[in-house]
Amino acid sequence: GVRVDTGVYEGGEIPMYYDSMIAKLIVHGRDRQHAIALMREALNGFVIRGIHSNIPFQAALLAHPKFVAGDFNTGFIAEHYGHGFRAEDVPHGDPDFLVALAAYVHRRYRARASGISGQLEGHGVKVREQFVVVTLAADGRHVHTPVSVTDFQGKTGSSAVTVGANSYQIDSKSPLGSIRFEGRVDKGQGSVPFTAQVERGAGKNPLALRVQHNGTQIEAMVLSPLGARLLGLMPYKAPPDLSKFLMSPMPGLLVDVAVTEGQQVQAGEKLAVIEAMKMENVLFATQDGVVGKISAGKGESLAVDQVILEFV
Repeated sequence: GVRVDTGVYEGGEIPMYYDSMIAKLIVHGRDRQHAIALMREALNGFVIRGIHSNIPFQAALLAHPKFVAGDFNTGFIAEHYGHGFRAEDVPHGDPDFLVALAAYVHRRYRARASGISGQLEGHGVKVREQFVVVTLAADGRHVHTPVSVTDFQGKTGSSAVTVGANSYQIDSKSPLGSIRFEGRVDKGQGSVPFTAQVERGAGKNPLALRVQHNGTQIEAMVLSPLGARLLGLMPYKAPPDLSKFLMSPMPGLLVDVAVTEGQQVQAGEKLAVIEAMKMENVLFATQDGVVGKISAGKGESLAVDQVILEFV
């Protein structure tokens, strides 16, 4: 019931001036709900690195109640994502599962480390059952979640993971280091298969695990309770304020800059136009302000998040 038509090949170029299709995913199910479930699981299996893709948006779309109900038209994006889309805003039906999976994978890494030969007597790797999974909230602050990982079976890859009031029995034979992580999970209602993506050190923190499932992504550090307490003593570093910058939301060609330095603009006023994927994308001001510095000129090729102009 799942078909993938590839749009790329090894050594091929994906240009920004034409259709940047990577692949087409087609599914067939016994009804709409079944087809949506098949497509969500298939999207979990796509491993795309080096470029950004629209998979998080597709995952959010498939989970949206309006789409699930079939109440869908060409104005859907403008109605529900009029201010743009952020992958970190994709809701997950069971966010504790992402935390549990991070703890489970970390426990497997610790089990492997404990089996390394030649460790100093009395200083070998000790594997505990109590951990704290530390994730980043939207405001950049740490969120600490206590997790217990018990009854670990190294040969079968089975373990019980408890996050708050939720208990998971996770079984997986996917090798450590494999981005695509497959297995089964039982929350007390029967074992069901899952496909997720788990990477170690993929983000800015080499100690963190990046876990992706159903379009939702978390960056998590799995620490001992003492390590988590010590991390809490570290000074808070606020994320940079980017509200004064107009940045390119996609790679493309800057075909027009509609303002000049020193010009006063109002919310909703056109600032620039980017051509990408055979379409012109108009960028508007989200608030009143005065244009300070224009950093990119007409005809310039832009990368994602490249600064176009700055407000005073």
